[in-house]
Amino acid sequence: MSKFPELTSGSRPIAVVSFAQAKAVRADIAHNEVEMLLPVFGELFAKAGITKDDLNFICSGSTDYLIGGPFSFVMALDAIGVWPPKPESHVEMDAAWALYEAWVTMQEPGKDVSLVYGFGKSSLASDLGKVLALQMDPYTMAPLWPDPTSVAALQARALLDAGLATEEDFAEVAARNRRNALKNPYAQVARDDDLATLMAEAYVASPLRRHCLPPITDGCSALILVAGERAYDFSDNPAWITGIDHRMETHALGARDLTQSPSTERAAVEAGVAKGGLDLAEIYAPYAHQELILAKALGLGADTQINPSGGALAANAIMSAGLTRIGEAATRIMSGEAKRAVAHASAGPVLQQNLVAVLEGAR
Repeated sequence: MSKFPELTSGSRPIAVVSFAQAKAVRADIAHNEVEMLLPVFGELFAKAGITKDDLNFICSGSTDYLIGGPFSFVMALDAIGVWPPKPESHVEMDAAWALYEAWVTMQEPGKDVSLVYGFGKSSLASDLGKVLALQMDPYTMAPLWPDPTSVAALQARALLDAGLATEEDFAEVAARNRRNALKNPYAQVARDDDLATLMAEAYVASPLRRHCLPPITDGCSALILVAGERAYDFSDNPAWITGIDHRMETHALGARDLTQSPSTERAAVEAGVAKGGLDLAEIYAPYAHQELILAKALGLGADTQINPSGGALAANAIMSAGLTRIGEAATRIMSGEAKRAVAHASAGPVLQQNLVAVLEGAR
């Protein structure tokens, strides 16, 4: 058997060999970002049997807007140790995009081992809706201060009006993710609510009820990437990234069909999603109806398990939830639970930017 699965492009083979995350909570008032990351890095390095000295590159994802201070990622480096120095970078996006930067950087010889991590404390924001409104078009949208739930409700209403889904479909998505979260010790929301209970909830922003919304979450996650045969020095069954791509759509909401996600469709094609069967999909859908849009865009069939971790409806640590989707998928491949999986991350309002990665085991 080949040491590497077939890659979508002629890229250097790169694999996830270790993943760790913090327990998601509503508000972690006892720890700052460094203290939140320290035990995660300890677990991550222990799983792979490495130390900081083995790293060739470090890349993180976070946002200064949540913390309210500039260059917050510099402070987070204290959790790793700043001496001796290592090549380091940062993205002001979900850490799934930090993984993409690391993947690109590791195409160079000599960059064999990378640490990727993301963190966010949504509880720090006195008005999270206003903070997230700042990512919207600064001329026509941001001055209106639309909170993400209201904008997502517009998208959900468009689905209903087009006859593509029902409110019961939204509730079924939420119920399934909550059931899955019961098996995830890191999840924040883990309740096996029946549909009647969910449908009796009041609207937060019609047609979205409470169960359709993600929880406010403090959390972080991290993983180790290793290139080539060295991956087998750290894991018996690495999760190889056989394809990865990300695309974006226009900033102008009125110029988009919110019932579809063409950027996800294109990224899925480029990542090679359709080149084989998928055992599972980890989708970053912070609102229940968005899972329906993304599952269609990814071309998922009934035989693909969606969000066995519970997804973002069970824990939504901003700036690390997308990376967590990749880590959750990789963990199931490394354990032998799955052979081939797709992981998805999103950023921006109503699925504006989307990243798709295909992961496979070679054994």
